[in-house]
Amino acid sequence: MNVSLDPRPSSFFAASELASLDLVKIPQHIALIMDGNRRWAAERSLPSVMGHWEGAEALIDIVLAAAEVGFKTVTAYSFSTENWHRSDCEVEALMEIFEVYLRSKKELMVKEGIALGMIGDLHRLPESVQEAFLEAKEATAECSRINLVLALNYGARDEIRRALCKIVAARDRYPFPIEEVTEEFIAQHLDTKEWGDPDLMIRTSGEWRVSNFLLWQLSYAEIYVTERLWPDFSSKDLLNALVDYQKRDRRLGGR
Repeated sequence: MNVSLDPRPSSFFAASELASLDLVKIPQHIALIMDGNRRWAAERSLPSVMGHWEGAEALIDIVLAAAEVGFKTVTAYSFSTENWHRSDCEVEALMEIFEVYLRSKKELMVKEGIALGMIGDLHRLPESVQEAFLEAKEATAECSRINLVLALNYGARDEIRRALCKIVAARDRYPFPIEEVTEEFIAQHLDTKEWGDPDLMIRTSGEWRVSNFLLWQLSYAEIYVTERLWPDFSSKDLLNALVDYQKRDRRLGGR
């Protein structure tokens, strides 16, 4: 598979666009449901794998654009626990994309200050994908401009199940009062403990559901849905989502 290593734009936004933003209200953490890859390919009479690859290429641009406006973490729903039910051919192609993507983008991530992380159960993924992820994570460990967190073999219900298993196992080893199991305590056993909860969730392709993604963490996130298919989602679309976010009155249940 050929991989593009073309240099990325030095700037995604005009100065006037950046000046129009309220820097105080830049969300620190955005979550992405990157929907529409297969539909994008079907509309062009291409195999679905081409849509997935174009979607992967789109992600790195969005992460760089997000860094430019001041986001600190981007969590991208890349492969769900339910995606294993797709055809063996498509799953195999996706695994190949993950491995190629992680290996080919490693140098770019280091150069651009992108620290790689992951949520989900890594162990079910092919060893080659696990190795590629761990190598990229290690290579980008000192990066601090922005975090790219890939949700791989991830499902929110499975995450909560695993968190409960950790808590039960910990209590078996070191009994503690049940009153200590607070919301904050549970959050410290979730996959996202390092990055916290998203402020904004963006879903492409016009679907209004969260699809077993970050069910705990999205409790108070703002949700932005666009009809744009993920491979066509651009920095301008990201800016539109950010402008919409900044117009909202975030009450967080307090009033």
